[in-house]
Amino acid sequence: MEKGFVYLVGAGPGDPELITVKALNALTEAECIIYDYLANPHLIEEFDCEKIYVGKSGTSHTLTQEQINQLLVDKALEGKIVVRLKGGDPMIFGRGGEEAEELVNAGIPFSVVPGISSFYSAPTYAGIPLTHRDHSNALEVITGHRRSDAKNDDTLNLPVYDPDRTYTFLMGVKNLGHIASTLIKERNFPGDTPVALISWGTRPDQRVVTGLLKNIVDIVKSEEIKPPAVTVIGSVVSLRDRLRWFDNQPLFGKRIVVTRTRAQASRLSRQLLRLGADVIEFPTIDIEEEEDFTPLKNAISKIDEFNWLFLTSQNAVTILFKKLFSMGLDSRVFGGIKIAVIGPATGDELIKYGIRPDLVPEEYVAEGLLKEAAKLNIKGQKVLLPCSADARDVLADGLGNMGANVERIHIYKAIQPKEISSEVMDDVRNADIITFASSSTVKNFFNLVPEIKGMTACIGPVTADTLRELNITPDIIAEEYTIKGLIKAMVEHFKRIQ
Repeated sequence: MEKGFVYLVGAGPGDPELITVKALNALTEAECIIYDYLANPHLIEEFDCEKIYVGKSGTSHTLTQEQINQLLVDKALEGKIVVRLKGGDPMIFGRGGEEAEELVNAGIPFSVVPGISSFYSAPTYAGIPLTHRDHSNALEVITGHRRSDAKNDDTLNLPVYDPDRTYTFLMGVKNLGHIASTLIKERNFPGDTPVALISWGTRPDQRVVTGLLKNIVDIVKSEEIKPPAVTVIGSVVSLRDRLRWFDNQPLFGKRIVVTRTRAQASRLSRQLLRLGADVIEFPTIDIEEEEDFTPLKNAISKIDEFNWLFLTSQNAVTILFKKLFSMGLDSRVFGGIKIAVIGPATGDELIKYGIRPDLVPEEYVAEGLLKEAAKLNIKGQKVLLPCSADARDVLADGLGNMGANVERIHIYKAIQPKEISSEVMDDVRNADIITFASSSTVKNFFNLVPEIKGMTACIGPVTADTLRELNITPDIIAEEYTIKGLIKAMVEHFKRIQ
């Protein structure tokens, strides 16, 4: 069989947005992903291929390094494209060089995709610049432990003190006591040299402790800081209190569940991640298009008879144009009618197809759309309303009561997902906040998860009323019925209770 190909890929330090474009491209090609303990598992969720965990944490190893090397060779010899996904950068204390040597020996073609290393990204997320003209004009990166067959800790390559240099240790928590005492006693480091330890840097569970070289061991022990951690030694550590930006954000460390469809979740998730939240994507609805789109096809074929097209969701826009294109038509079909949308998100989706809405209400619910429609003298006009089979009757009935001739066509339905892992379910039950962007997400969520510990956050009053129907009092309700408004409401809530 023809030999496969291996990518040795750096996954970055933990924040999933810090992976490189080239690394994502390699993952897209992968037929087998072999990933480490430090590689964020969220990075590989969406890829449908063989996945093998070979993580090593402390003394707990799923496979030895020799077994990992052989696994890479074996999978490549099966003819597969293999991604070896490693935390940080594979060539910086990541044993990527050893794995590359094994591939060379086996005649396996490979390439290396560098990653953002934790030695500088974790301090950056802690507000500690490794170089600064007033503090440090050089830096040194050191491993905090040696290979398992080394004779003793004295084989650590510890530096001699230079006040104009920053020292960064990787994997040094276990040997911190030995490192600190040796630096003071044998390498001329003053006991009052500032030190910081950053555990799980760049992630929402990042923890940072600071102290002095003479007392940092006691501080780390009392604060129960565990590996993985990056240790920074030098006067640049004194800048943390002024420059910290990540772990003082309003949503830092909050575990927030996003219940939107997987396709729609990314926008909300990205914004929450930037505010420091730990995001759990838990899609409670799948969008299922109606199999028979004859009614919609017939309506489009006589579109000139309609005066208005009302669109009440992004899904409605997407599916409408998908069906339109399948008929060999395009946006010009709607050149002779006016289009109303329920809110700016739906309007933005419409703009992707080259059309700006004629009507966007001030209040982004069906009732708000009806208020604006009441100003239009819509009596006797014909309205096309392609929507979900689960949509409320408020808009169709309201327009009908105004004298409009409404043709409501169901083009999709929101259904409950079939399979959800028990691990994700546990994460959701223990989350701090569950976000709801529609009534469908509320109903399906509580069908799946009857009891929660966290708060509920709703995009608007209609979604909040659905919660109340289930005898659940909403904790946070957005004043502006958009994703931006939902995030703002959560931020303001936590500012009030701090």
